[in-house]
Amino acid sequence: MSETTKEIIQRVKVLREIEEISAETLAKELGFDQAEYNQWESGEKDFSIGALVEIAARFKVDLSELVTGNTSKLKTFCLTRAAEAPEVSRRPMYGYWNLAYNFHLKKAEPFLVEASADTGQKPLSINTHPGQEFDYLLEGKLLISVGGHEMELNPGDCIYYDSNEPHGMKALGGKRARFIAVVM
Repeated sequence: MSETTKEIIQRVKVLREIEEISAETLAKELGFDQAEYNQWESGEKDFSIGALVEIAARFKVDLSELVTGNTSKLKTFCLTRAAEAPEVSRRPMYGYWNLAYNFHLKKAEPFLVEASADTGQKPLSINTHPGQEFDYLLEGKLLISVGGHEMELNPGDCIYYDSNEPHGMKALGGKRARFIAVVM
Protein backbone atom coordinates (compact mmCIF):
# COMPACT_ATOMS: atom_id res chain seq x y z
CA MET A 1 0.00 0.00 0.00
CA SER A 2 1.37 3.41 -0.96
CA GLU A 3 2.00 6.14 1.58
CA THR A 4 -0.63 8.30 -0.15
CA THR A 5 -3.24 5.55 0.25
CA LYS A 6 -2.38 5.20 3.95
CA GLU A 7 -2.81 8.95 4.43
CA ILE A 8 -6.19 8.99 2.66
CA ILE A 9 -7.41 6.09 4.80
CA GLN A 10 -6.25 7.90 7.94
CA ARG A 11 -8.04 11.12 6.95
CA VAL A 12 -11.28 9.21 6.28
CA LYS A 13 -11.04 7.48 9.65
CA VAL A 14 -10.40 10.78 11.44
CA LEU A 15 -13.43 12.37 9.76
CA ARG A 16 -15.55 9.42 10.88
CA GLU A 17 -14.20 9.61 14.42
CA ILE A 18 -14.86 13.36 14.66
CA GLU A 19 -18.52 12.74 13.82
CA GLU A 20 -18.59 9.52 15.87
CA ILE A 21 -19.79 7.44 12.92
CA SER A 22 -18.79 3.82 12.31
CA ALA A 23 -17.45 2.47 9.04
CA GLU A 24 -20.61 0.36 8.75
CA THR A 25 -22.87 3.37 9.20
CA LEU A 26 -20.93 5.47 6.68
CA ALA A 27 -20.99 2.70 4.09
CA LYS A 28 -24.73 2.22 4.55
CA GLU A 29 -25.43 5.96 4.49
CA LEU A 30 -23.53 6.43 1.21
CA GLY A 31 -24.86 3.26 -0.39
CA PHE A 32 -21.49 1.48 -0.57
CA ASP A 33 -21.16 -2.28 -0.39
CA GLN A 34 -20.04 -2.98 3.19
CA ALA A 35 -17.41 -5.58 2.24
CA GLU A 36 -15.91 -3.29 -0.40
CA TYR A 37 -15.86 -0.35 2.02
CA ASN A 38 -14.01 -2.49 4.57
CA GLN A 39 -11.45 -3.34 1.86
CA TRP A 40 -10.97 0.39 1.21
CA GLU A 41 -10.39 1.24 4.85
CA SER A 42 -8.06 -1.73 5.36
CA GLY A 43 -6.02 -0.78 2.29
CA GLU A 44 -6.77 -4.08 0.50
CA LYS A 45 -8.38 -2.09 -2.30
CA ASP A 46 -8.05 1.56 -3.38
CA PHE A 47 -10.97 3.95 -2.88
CA SER A 48 -12.48 4.86 -6.24
CA ILE A 49 -12.54 8.53 -7.21
CA GLY A 50 -16.33 8.45 -7.04
CA ALA A 51 -16.27 7.04 -3.52
CA LEU A 52 -13.83 9.73 -2.41
CA VAL A 53 -16.04 12.43 -3.95
CA GLU A 54 -19.01 11.10 -1.96
CA ILE A 55 -17.05 10.80 1.29
CA ALA A 56 -15.70 14.34 0.90
CA ALA A 57 -19.20 15.67 0.25
CA ARG A 58 -20.60 13.74 3.25
CA PHE A 59 -18.09 15.35 5.60
CA LYS A 60 -18.22 18.75 3.83
CA VAL A 61 -14.53 18.80 2.91
CA ASP A 62 -13.02 19.31 -0.52
CA LEU A 63 -11.85 16.24 -2.38
CA SER A 64 -8.38 17.77 -2.72
CA GLU A 65 -8.21 18.17 1.07
CA LEU A 66 -9.23 14.55 1.59
CA VAL A 67 -6.69 13.28 -0.95
CA THR A 68 -3.75 15.63 -0.27
CA GLY A 69 -4.31 16.93 3.25
CA ASN A 70 -4.07 20.51 1.93
CA THR A 71 -6.95 22.95 2.36
CA SER A 72 -8.33 24.68 -0.73
CA LYS A 73 -8.78 28.40 -0.40
CA LEU A 74 -10.03 29.90 -3.69
CA LYS A 75 -13.66 31.01 -3.72
CA THR A 76 -14.02 33.26 -6.77
CA PHE A 77 -12.19 31.21 -9.40
CA CYS A 78 -9.46 28.62 -9.78
CA LEU A 79 -7.18 28.82 -12.82
CA THR A 80 -5.30 25.62 -13.60
CA ARG A 81 -2.61 26.03 -16.25
CA ALA A 82 -1.72 23.28 -18.70
CA ALA A 83 0.26 20.47 -17.05
CA GLU A 84 -0.15 22.02 -13.57
CA ALA A 85 -3.12 20.00 -12.31
CA PRO A 86 -2.08 17.68 -9.49
CA GLU A 87 -2.35 13.97 -10.21
CA VAL A 88 -4.71 11.97 -8.05
CA SER A 89 -3.36 8.43 -8.30
CA ARG A 90 -6.04 5.83 -7.67
CA ARG A 91 -5.76 2.95 -10.12
CA PRO A 92 -2.66 1.92 -12.10
CA MET A 93 -4.36 1.80 -15.50
CA TYR A 94 -5.76 5.33 -15.20
CA GLY A 95 -4.30 8.75 -14.50
CA TYR A 96 -6.52 11.41 -12.92
CA TRP A 97 -5.62 15.09 -12.75
CA ASN A 98 -7.82 17.35 -10.62
CA LEU A 99 -8.61 20.42 -12.75
CA ALA A 100 -10.12 22.55 -9.99
CA TYR A 101 -8.08 21.28 -7.04
CA ASN A 102 -7.82 24.58 -5.23
CA PHE A 103 -11.43 25.82 -5.44
CA HIS A 104 -13.19 25.76 -2.09
CA LEU A 105 -16.43 23.75 -1.70
CA LYS A 106 -16.90 22.71 -5.33
CA LYS A 107 -20.27 21.39 -6.48
CA ALA A 108 -18.55 19.14 -9.06
CA GLU A 109 -15.12 17.55 -9.48
CA PRO A 110 -13.59 18.03 -12.93
CA PHE A 111 -10.75 15.69 -13.93
CA LEU A 112 -8.54 15.07 -16.90
CA VAL A 113 -8.48 11.27 -17.13
CA GLU A 114 -6.10 9.13 -19.13
CA ALA A 115 -6.87 5.47 -19.79
CA SER A 116 -3.61 3.78 -20.72
CA ALA A 117 -3.33 1.74 -23.91
CA ASP A 118 -3.02 -1.35 -21.67
CA THR A 119 -6.66 -1.05 -20.57
CA GLY A 120 -7.71 -2.35 -24.01
CA GLN A 121 -6.41 -5.83 -23.17
CA LYS A 122 -8.15 -5.95 -19.78
CA PRO A 123 -11.82 -6.60 -19.03
CA LEU A 124 -13.88 -3.55 -18.15
CA SER A 125 -13.42 -2.55 -14.53
CA ILE A 126 -16.98 -1.78 -13.44
CA ASN A 127 -17.79 0.52 -10.52
CA THR A 128 -20.59 2.67 -9.18
CA HIS A 129 -20.75 5.81 -7.10
CA PRO A 130 -23.58 8.11 -6.10
CA GLY A 131 -24.26 11.11 -8.28
CA GLN A 132 -23.88 11.84 -11.95
CA GLU A 133 -20.95 12.02 -14.34
CA PHE A 134 -20.16 13.77 -17.62
CA ASP A 135 -17.31 12.48 -19.83
CA TYR A 136 -15.99 14.28 -22.95
CA LEU A 137 -13.44 12.42 -25.09
CA LEU A 138 -10.44 14.50 -26.16
CA GLU A 139 -8.27 11.89 -27.91
CA GLY A 140 -8.17 8.20 -28.68
CA LYS A 141 -11.11 5.81 -28.67
CA LEU A 142 -12.95 4.81 -25.53
CA LEU A 143 -15.29 1.93 -24.85
CA ILE A 144 -17.74 2.88 -22.13
CA SER A 145 -20.38 0.71 -20.52
CA VAL A 146 -23.23 2.24 -18.53
CA GLY A 147 -25.89 -0.01 -17.08
CA GLY A 148 -24.84 -2.81 -19.43
CA HIS A 149 -25.03 -0.63 -22.57
CA GLU A 150 -21.66 -0.48 -24.38
CA MET A 151 -20.79 2.50 -26.54
CA GLU A 152 -17.65 3.57 -28.39
CA LEU A 153 -16.67 7.20 -28.06
CA ASN A 154 -14.49 9.10 -30.51
CA PRO A 155 -12.90 12.53 -30.00
CA GLY A 156 -15.60 15.14 -29.50
CA ASP A 157 -18.18 12.60 -28.26
CA CYS A 158 -19.55 12.96 -24.76
CA ILE A 159 -21.83 11.11 -22.39
CA TYR A 160 -23.76 12.17 -19.28
CA TYR A 161 -25.02 9.42 -16.99
CA ASP A 162 -26.27 8.35 -13.60
CA SER A 163 -23.10 7.05 -11.93
CA ASN A 164 -25.18 4.89 -9.58
CA GLU A 165 -25.45 2.63 -12.64
CA PRO A 166 -22.60 0.14 -13.05
CA HIS A 167 -20.13 1.76 -15.43
CA GLY A 168 -16.62 1.30 -16.72
CA MET A 169 -14.38 2.33 -19.58
CA LYS A 170 -11.24 1.33 -21.41
CA ALA A 171 -9.07 2.63 -24.23
CA LEU A 172 -9.40 0.98 -27.63
CA GLY A 173 -7.07 0.57 -30.58
CA GLY A 174 -3.88 0.06 -28.59
CA LYS A 175 -3.58 3.79 -27.82
CA ARG A 176 -4.34 5.83 -24.73
CA ALA A 177 -7.64 7.68 -24.44
CA ARG A 178 -7.84 11.08 -22.74
CA PHE A 179 -11.09 12.62 -21.58
CA ILE A 180 -12.57 15.22 -19.29
CA ALA A 181 -14.70 13.69 -16.52
CA VAL A 182 -16.90 15.82 -14.32
CA VAL A 183 -18.22 13.97 -11.26
CA MET A 184 -21.22 15.56 -9.50
